Amino acid sequence: MYDWPEVRAANDNFWIHLRDSLREFGFPAPDALERDTGDDELWRNPGLVLSQSCGLPLINGLDRTVSVVGTPAYDIECGAGCYYSVIVVHNHSSLESISDCVGKRLAFNGPNSQSGFGALAYHLRDMSNNDPVFSQKTVSGSHRQSLRLVAAGEADIASIDAVSWQLALRHEPAASSLRVLAHTEPTPGLPMICAKHAGWSIDRMHLAIVEAMAALDADTSHSLLLTGFAQTELSDYAVVAQRMELTRHVVF
Repeated sequence: MYDWPEVRAANDNFWIHLRDSLREFGFPAPDALERDTGDDELWRNPGLVLSQSCGLPLINGLDRTVSVVGTPAYDIECGAGCYYSVIVVHNHSSLESISDCVGKRLAFNGPNSQSGFGALAYHLRDMSNNDPVFSQKTVSGSHRQSLRLVAAGEADIASIDAVSWQLALRHEPAASSLRVLAHTEPTPGLPMICAKHAGWSIDRMHLAIVEAMAALDADTSHSLLLTGFAQTELSDYAVVAQRMELTRHVVF
């Protein structure tokens, strides 16, 4: 899910370690990462060996066809396997608190994003009573594009997951024009998933991933902000569903 052009070489190296470890544990891992298939089609493929999904689509039906293998831990000052979003505005914005965002323009990556949509809705849950919070909403298609829209003055605010924000601070010039207004409450991070398969042991797959991560060189781990692999399961993501239920009244 964090396959920015600047870290694709690192992701390819990570996959080589994952592939070899998965094969050693008896899983039919493909030679290379699949980058040309849409997320939903990829995630629902009955032959899916390993991918990373967002928590929101996971609890919105994806759980019927996939198993959660675990959740990567990242260097973002959050507990192992969890993440949060940063709510960003332009450096020159007059906004001083989240309550100031009413009537402003929002950029978000998509309505099926926990970090760009779900976490923000929960953060705003006490501010909306069926009246729109924002005067304008732009679906940007990616966190990176949301950052660029705010930096360019085409939007006032965006909710960006903490890993993407750290990558942006390293690689995206637009990030230097932005500041963090607020942090959302943590939720379980983006899980590693595989297709439900009667012959596959999730415990063995989890161990294969742990061993692959342990074999990574320091530069690759640093590039991808990887610090470990948490032993999460589907029930850990119930909090995402619970918070979405509490935000039904929030209108962007």
